[in-house]
Amino acid sequence: MSTFTQPFIQDQSLFPIIEKVEAGERLSLEDGMTLYNSNDLLTIGQLANMVNMRKNGNNVYFIENMYINPTNVCEAHCAFCGFRREPGEEGAYTMSTDDLLEYVAKGYTPTTREFHIVGGHNHTVPFDYYLDTIRTLKKHYPDVTIKAYTGAEIVFFARIAGLTEEEVLKELVKAGLDTLPGGGAEILTEEYRAKMSPEKASTDEWLNVHRLAHNLGMKTHATMLYGSIEKLEERLIHMMRLRELQDDTNGFMVFIPLAIQPKTVTASIKRRTSAFDDMKTMAISRLMLDNFPHVKAYWINIGTQLTQMAVNFGSSDIHGTLVEERISHAVGALTQSGLTRDELVWLIKGAGKQPIERDTFYNIIKEY
Repeated sequence: MSTFTQPFIQDQSLFPIIEKVEAGERLSLEDGMTLYNSNDLLTIGQLANMVNMRKNGNNVYFIENMYINPTNVCEAHCAFCGFRREPGEEGAYTMSTDDLLEYVAKGYTPTTREFHIVGGHNHTVPFDYYLDTIRTLKKHYPDVTIKAYTGAEIVFFARIAGLTEEEVLKELVKAGLDTLPGGGAEILTEEYRAKMSPEKASTDEWLNVHRLAHNLGMKTHATMLYGSIEKLEERLIHMMRLRELQDDTNGFMVFIPLAIQPKTVTASIKRRTSAFDDMKTMAISRLMLDNFPHVKAYWINIGTQLTQMAVNFGSSDIHGTLVEERISHAVGALTQSGLTRDELVWLIKGAGKQPIERDTFYNIIKEY
């Protein structure tokens, strides 16, 4: 018997999708468009929550992690980025080994589980610089998981080093790399990438890097940067391309929909994604990506209050403490740049969920 009663469903076009979801059947592109075109947000959210409860029960995960951005010098000119700088431009930086260790020492605690490392495509330093960043951190913090370098960065490293992407990954693993973050994906269609990030990895290159990483035994992450010029259909194509790769490799742990940030904090609300779109995209992500264990609510971009809502709209993860997030805050993010463990626990409990502190690979550290 359906858990959804007809009088409470505003949009009758959702009934075939409800039947599919209740039967555990995969949703199509057309189903995804029906969901995006519907304003019955509560039914969509309830469906996503049902799917998430099947997978994760009442658990919502977080991690004590630290962001590190070793350089903001970048050869690419992505339309959405406020973080990058030209070599020699005011504000440009490239951390030395001493700079790196000094920066980490300020934010590190004995319970830090993960270093999350992304940066610019800095063509003024060799591939060894990126290897040394990992070697240095692994040497000084051997128990901390290294989550470093996006799929787009791996493609960039291969070009500057004259290596294949697989050779680059093997060198990074040898240096101490544990997993890849999900960034650099943006929207995985060439129409979007030609306009927004033409100098970065193509759709196929990004997907191939993660395929190679999965084949090497690595578990990785995947993101989607939504809310700019992409069509709703492109968001769904993006999800389906990830879903197809996951069918082949089962190497993704989590999907992270990222709401794009405007270039300044004073930007009009019309330059930001709406709460309605954020919650709908969270829920649709959970419904479309049936083979992903987790969907993450990234509190940096949607804020702490919507993150509380998101854990009842299909999300089973609210990310981490971060300490100091720079990339979203280099543009128009209005949130804090870090939260404490106590604050994350409070957020999750306040939404009626069970807070679970995890490591990078979703092993449970502590239940609160």
